[in-house]
Parts: sequence; C-alpha cells; structure tokens
Amino acid sequence: MATFDDSFCTPIQTPLQVADSGALVWDEHCDVLIIGWGAAGACAALEARAQGADVLIADRFTGGGASAKSGGVVYAGGGTRHQQAAGYNDTPEAMFDYLKHETRNVVSDDTLRRFCADSVSNLQWLESHGAPYGHRMPPGGKTSYPPDGYFLYYSGNELVPQHGGPLPPAPRGHRTVGKGQCGAVLYGHLKAACLRAGARPLLQAAAKRLVVDAQGCVLGAEIWCMPPDSAQAQLHARLAARAERLQNFAPGYCRKLRERVGQLERNFARPRLVRARSGVILSTGGFIFNRELIKRHAPKFQRNFKVGATGCDGSGLRLGTSVGGQGSGLERVSAWRFINPPYSWHKGLVVNREGRRFCNEEVYGATLGQPLMEEQGGKAWLVLDAPLRKKAIREALFGGYWWFQSFPALALMLFKVRKGKHLSELAAITGMNATVLRESVLAANAAARGEAPDPFGKSPGGRQVLNHGPFYAVDISVTNPVFPLGALTLGGLRVDEDNGAVLDGNGLAIPGLYAAGRTALGIPSHLYISGLSLADCVFSGRRAGAAAARLVDQQQQAFARETTS
Repeated sequence: MATFDDSFCTPIQTPLQVADSGALVWDEHCDVLIIGWGAAGACAALEARAQGADVLIADRFTGGGASAKSGGVVYAGGGTRHQQAAGYNDTPEAMFDYLKHETRNVVSDDTLRRFCADSVSNLQWLESHGAPYGHRMPPGGKTSYPPDGYFLYYSGNELVPQHGGPLPPAPRGHRTVGKGQCGAVLYGHLKAACLRAGARPLLQAAAKRLVVDAQGCVLGAEIWCMPPDSAQAQLHARLAARAERLQNFAPGYCRKLRERVGQLERNFARPRLVRARSGVILSTGGFIFNRELIKRHAPKFQRNFKVGATGCDGSGLRLGTSVGGQGSGLERVSAWRFINPPYSWHKGLVVNREGRRFCNEEVYGATLGQPLMEEQGGKAWLVLDAPLRKKAIREALFGGYWWFQSFPALALMLFKVRKGKHLSELAAITGMNATVLRESVLAANAAARGEAPDPFGKSPGGRQVLNHGPFYAVDISVTNPVFPLGALTLGGLRVDEDNGAVLDGNGLAIPGLYAAGRTALGIPSHLYISGLSLADCVFSGRRAGAAAARLVDQQQQAFARETTS
C-alpha cells in the first residue's frame, strides 16, 4: 500500500488479481461501475443508462465534488440558441479556431473538432436533464464571473487580439441559471437526473483498488464503505460537508476536518467487492489536494490556494496507474490570478519583482497566473496611478461585483497597498529596480498614446497613460493572504480519444477501464478557461459512458447467439 503525507487522501492498493472471476465472492454486480459522482461521473452514468446499462456509481462522499463547488459555467459555442438570442452568430469553425490556440494540441484536431461540433447538442442534452441556461450578458465588459441575473459572457481570451483568430469572437461561457455560484445548481440537476434514470448510488464509499484477471482486464473494484446510517457515517458526512463549506475562509481548519474524515474511514469503513461486467469508469477529479503528487509533478504550485474538493486527491489517477495506465500533463496546473474586476485594474501594469512587465494585463486570469507562477516565482505587482486607483475603488464599491471580487480588491487598494509620490520612490519602497520600472511605464504610456505598439499586444481599449502620482503597487503575489491565488490540476490519464479507454505505456487500451473529466487528459489539460472543464466533463463523460454501454450490448448479442446456436 502506498503511503501519503496527506492522511485524508484515499490510499490506493495494488490491484487484486484473480484467476477466475467466478470463484470470487462479489458483494455487488453491475454492468458499468463509475467511481466518482461529480459532473463527469453523472454524465457517464446518464449516457450508459440511456443505452440500457445497469449502472452503479460509487462516491467517497455524497456526490458533487469540485463540480458542485464550481461556478456552474459550461463552455459552449458553435451557435447555441442562447448565443443566437444574444445576437451572436458563432460557428463550430470559429470555436475550433479559438480553442486550437488555447489547447496547444493537447488533444488531436479531430477530437477538438468533434468537441466543437457537439457543443450545441451537448448543451441541449444538459437542458434536457433539467439544467437551464440564458442569454443575458453582463454590462461593463470582461469579468471573471458574471453577477446574478447574467448567464452568458466571454469566459476566456476571446476578446484579446493575440488569442483570437480571423473569425469574429463570441461569448461561450454559459452559466447555469440560478443564484450564487451555480455549480451546485448544475450538479443538483445532474444528480436528480441520474436517480430518475435508475443509476444506483453507493455513497461514502472509497475505491481503494481495482480487481483484474490474469490478462490485466479490469473486472471491478474493491470499495470501502462507511456503515450506512451509522453514527460514524453521519459524522463523516457532517465533517466532510463542513470542510467544503469553509475551505475558502479557513483552509487550515478544514485540513484538520479532512484528517478526521480520513481517520473515520480507516476505523470504520469496510470493503465491498463490486463486479463490473462491462467496465469501470474513473471520474474522481484532479489531484490538487494531494501534496505528494503536487510536490512530485508541479512543485512550483505548492503554495497556491487549492481550488477543488476533498476528493481531488488523485485517487482516480492512482487507480489507473496501478494497472498500467499512464499519466500525462501532470505538471500542468492552472493558477488563477484574476485582475478583472475591478474593470479598471487591467488598465494598470503587471510587473515582476524587478519592475519589468511580463504579460498582457487584459488576458484571462489563468493566462496571467501561468507565467506568474512558472516564470516569476509567484511574485508580482499591479501598478496603478492615482486616477486609476480612485476609479477602481469606486468600481469595487458600486459596481455590483461579488464579495469575492470586491472585498479583496478594496483591501488591497486601501490597506495593503504600497505608495510612492513618483515611480522611483515606489520602486524603493517595493524593492523594484527604478530604471526598469520607469522603462516599463514609459513604454506602456507610449502605446496608450498611440505612439508605439504595446509590447505585449494589449488592445487600445485596455491601455491607459499612467502619469499622475502618487503611484501605487498592489501585491498580487501567491503569498498574499488577502488575495489568494487559486490553482487546480489539469493533467490526467492518457485515454483513447475515441472512447475514453485508459491507455497503457504502449498506447494500448486497458480492457475494461475508462476515464473522464479531470481524471483524464482532455480538452482543458493545457490551459484552463472558465467553463471548459465542465464542458469536457459532459463530452468525455458521455463518451466513456457510451463506450462502456456498447460492451453491454455486444455481450448481450453474443449471449443471444450462443443460446440460439
């Protein structure tokens, strides 16, 4: 058994190999076993059930995972009815052209084209299962997340000249209609749809090892379950729910809660063997909560605030690799440094510790966070002049932003800001190189006046001359506790892009094993943009569910031939 620094991470054991599956006493039987009941697992279950498969869904907690904690944004385009209602004539070609730039060949062109071509129908499929969408767009330009009442927006870099192509940009962030953070709304509809469809849940049940035959075919899994309806199970559920609810406010306390959850599982959970006649689908999310895996694969991101849920401990990845699956892109982590809203912030300058500008400030938060973490050691400043700071404070106070957008911005500009009467004084206070900072500001000012191109391709609307002191430096570093720099993992198991089957080191499918969502390498595995992960959960979840269900049909046909011959 592997050991882990994080005592709340599911310990994954070496596979249980059996010579004869019939000789093993199984506690449960199903056609398709899905491990992880977030959005990807739910979509896999719905697709498999629609094709007649008997589906069992096991979840370490009570379902939802990172999907339920998300903003509920689905990246969809190519001409959805909501885009059309808002007056945008998007096409699959335009969507492909944009995503080709962002995904950087992390999947094949054929797969990306299929993702774009299926986008309209996948959103309609979500709507058919009860998830509502709308076409109202927020005023005021770009935002990291739209206010209540607005459900369609530019959720990536579509409006940034360097990231767009020759085709017109279109808003593709479809936020599920609801109040607040709408991931719980979307997941609630998916969960209810799974239950209506007849998928069987097995909750508070953590998969610790796979069961394989002598040829390496995956037959099922050993799942450790908390005693149903026991006092221990009820405590387990309360502690786990509290850890998710308070993670943003007290991560240290929540870590202790998770450790208690892990201890309850070690003391009281008991194993059940589940036979999956047609396949096992791994959909447990990423591994941002597994410190050992982060240290091994993405050490530059150890200080980031964790975006995800307790179940994002890499258990699906580790189950897959335990039977020969191959991880890929595990070094890819999406770090989120959003500086919009306040809307005026992106008109300032982001500089490193020297005072040197290193990015286009109007890009999507993960596009900014990547070089900040990878190239700048997680340290950076946002430089504003007096008029721009005053305008940004007014926006944060009266702009109708979410609390998590306005409160940190106000705290940074009013209480945690560095101030200098002129640039050289600001440089001295912050430790920047005065000459380098001055050159950065002068070059940006020349671009804002139209005297030269912007060194980083900022659009004319995003430029502003900064020449009215005093000047201010806002600390946007990963170490600033007032302004957490969140991160989630992007890599996963290599899969056959036609069916989601997990691949071994030779590129061959491991019989009976599939992966979906953040457990698998997929569309968002190079660089994240809002909504792309949930959209991939639908795309890859349905793909894996359909592939596993096809085996059920093939087995039934083979059985029918045998009985009639």
